[in-house]
Amino acid sequence: MVETLAQSSAPICWVVSDGRRGIENQALGLAEAVQAQLAGRGTTMRIGRAIAHKDGSVALPDCGPPDLWIGCGRAAIPLAARHRRTFANCFFAYVQDPRSHYGDFDLILAPAHDRLTRPNALSMIGSPNRISDALLDEGRAAFSAQIDALPGPRAAVLIGGDSKRFRLTPRIADYLIARLQDLLARDISLMITASRRTPKALRDRLTEAFASHDRVWLFDGEGENPYFAFLAGADWIFVTEESTNMLVEASATGKPVYALPMEGSAGKFARLHAALEGYGAMRPWLGKLARWTYTPLAETQRAASVLIDRWYAEAAPTALDGEAA
Repeated sequence: MVETLAQSSAPICWVVSDGRRGIENQALGLAEAVQAQLAGRGTTMRIGRAIAHKDGSVALPDCGPPDLWIGCGRAAIPLAARHRRTFANCFFAYVQDPRSHYGDFDLILAPAHDRLTRPNALSMIGSPNRISDALLDEGRAAFSAQIDALPGPRAAVLIGGDSKRFRLTPRIADYLIARLQDLLARDISLMITASRRTPKALRDRLTEAFASHDRVWLFDGEGENPYFAFLAGADWIFVTEESTNMLVEASATGKPVYALPMEGSAGKFARLHAALEGYGAMRPWLGKLARWTYTPLAETQRAASVLIDRWYAEAAPTALDGEAA
């Protein structure tokens, strides 16, 4: 049945979000993993982006009606019910816990730390992401000159910022600056990037302390983002502990991951930290640098495989009916 459906059409996937990079990348990462696995079965899937704007308008892709609909973010939830009425034969998936409208989705890909238990839910460590060998190789190649200019070994430092549960206070900023200086003193080159949530005061301090250092590449947000190059070129990856997506993405590389402390309480995210530690990917940064290996976290690929199986199980009868007609 799977082969019959796969060979009978070139399916179209819509990735639906509000356009914010962190939100969209979760749905896009899952879509790209599905696309790659279908390509291995000889099926080409096209991906289009649908963006729900704050004013209520929606920018739809021009690739045709969807066979697969993958949403992420609150803006995508009300669109699911509307699109289900329009695209009756489409398979609807949602990344994260929607917290409502559960019946509008054929499959929900929920972080295990949310503890969502429903027949149409799949629990996974963290959320889907775009990390793959091909993407890392592409990122490394795009910035090879800059990475090669930094003597090894190298550490990628991914700095987030304030969240609902954590604060990047001046005390934490002092701590981060001191720890980065410690790594430089050990002859480790640094590739540092901040996020949109990083306080301006810390951004300014990072620039003052490291922008002119010959063993530091500090990405200031201007020009092409070297994020994937940082992941590919690092021997270690340091991530502030509130950045759940970056922790999971770092764990998908197979590189040692250290969590940098923030002020606040982890709450349910302590379960994610424990899962990544238990998997062997992440350790809290306690000042002692170590090297270790583990199989790269491949939850996105596992989720894509489950999605394909469920999607085809539902779509196959329709395909067979079409053949009989």
